[in-house]
Amino acid sequence: MLPTLRQLQYFKALAEHLSFSKAAEACHITQSTLSASIRQLEDNLECALVDRSGKQLVLTETGEKVLAQSAALLRDAEELVQGVKAQHQPLTGRFRLGVIPSISPFVLPRFLPGLREAFPALKLYLREDLTRNLLSSLREGRIDAALIAFPYELSGFDFEIVGEDAFLLAVPAEHPLAAREEIALEELGNERLLLLEDGHCLRNHVLAATKGRLAGGEEDIQATSLITLVQMVDNGLGVTLLPKLAAEAGVTGGTGLRLIRLKGARSGRQLGVVWRRKSSFEKNARLMAGELAMFLAGEGAG
Repeated sequence: MLPTLRQLQYFKALAEHLSFSKAAEACHITQSTLSASIRQLEDNLECALVDRSGKQLVLTETGEKVLAQSAALLRDAEELVQGVKAQHQPLTGRFRLGVIPSISPFVLPRFLPGLREAFPALKLYLREDLTRNLLSSLREGRIDAALIAFPYELSGFDFEIVGEDAFLLAVPAEHPLAAREEIALEELGNERLLLLEDGHCLRNHVLAATKGRLAGGEEDIQATSLITLVQMVDNGLGVTLLPKLAAEAGVTGGTGLRLIRLKGARSGRQLGVVWRRKSSFEKNARLMAGELAMFLAGEGAG
């Protein structure tokens, strides 16, 4: 007999909790029902999936392999159902959107109210994480699309650009350049450039925009978030480039920072929605991209 999807769901829950009682609770069934289902799955596959001999449950080597394949099967089955619904009722039901930290708090609070009004049947689940983690989640089917910043190397994904996000130079109030309204990067000489820590794509985008014209800050004063970065600049540790969307959303609030436009060649980043190639969620992802594009155009992004 072939394993059933329900058996695979129960096995996946057991692998996540490594406890029959907790897995049964998560699946809203009795422990005996879950245990019998796992036994039947093992009988069907003619192998042990769980080592029950110790105090702590562990998956066998075969169990680990079956778990990986089960997750893929369950993902495809779920996409089948959700994708068919999306074809007939776009942007209704569940949609899981990942967003990077340098976009999420500055765009979503203003974007989501209008989206909910336009699509009241949409159940939007949000996940904030670094780009590499979001793409991993997207590849494994844990999210349906992601709002990230470009350029970024993509393989196996499709995407749609939704807007531009220019950079502004942020300097302390007492900085000699604070009175300037516009400046060229070539004028900045050996200003110390403060950056986010490794892993944030915004770090790479800023480095690409400055093209080595500014001296990098010390490794031990890199920031973990834009809020921290703003505070570091406000305390005179250096200068930085901030995304315009973040600045307009008030990321510099409560500081004396001065924001200066960059002249010459356009510097900034592009924002876009990414989804897994040939995903059944493509239609919803494109619709989400369209809504974001209209919103950002109205905000005057870039």
